[in-house]
Amino acid sequence: MQITVKAHFNKQTKDSKKELVQFHVKGEDEKKPEINQLTREVVELSIEGVEQKLTCEFSKTTKDSKKTVLEFIVKGDTSADQSFNFYKKAGSDVTLNIIESQMSIDEFYDDEPREGIQYNVQKDGTVNVDQVTIDQVAAAVEQEESEKAENEVDEDELV
Repeated sequence: MQITVKAHFNKQTKDSKKELVQFHVKGEDEKKPEINQLTREVVELSIEGVEQKLTCEFSKTTKDSKKTVLEFIVKGDTSADQSFNFYKKAGSDVTLNIIESQMSIDEFYDDEPREGIQYNVQKDGTVNVDQVTIDQVAAAVEQEESEKAENEVDEDELV
């Protein structure tokens, strides 16, 4: 799932325990039901015009009569280079893209990196996944078995 909203990049704070980014959404975009569906999920944030993305936990949504506040906890291993251009937009109005990640909350907070399926989300929302087909696996097994058979030496030939 992907949501695009017009928002004000209100603030970015960092302490010894966590890094937090906050956006204020106003107008029609704050009524999008998808926002509530992604709360407490791991998401990737991107801002139009900034190449870098941030992997975050969509921590909470708070609504009052004037605005909707979105808070995200940034993944701890995000590099300064990766986030610098992102944070230069703090204090300005931005077009925010919130993309649901395949990472679980447990994986997000897990210290050891895990290897997963590599994929790319296109602008039209389609996903390209680089993965092996069952036919490719069968062909590889067949190739391996034929190479193994060629390398085996018949004991009768040794006598």
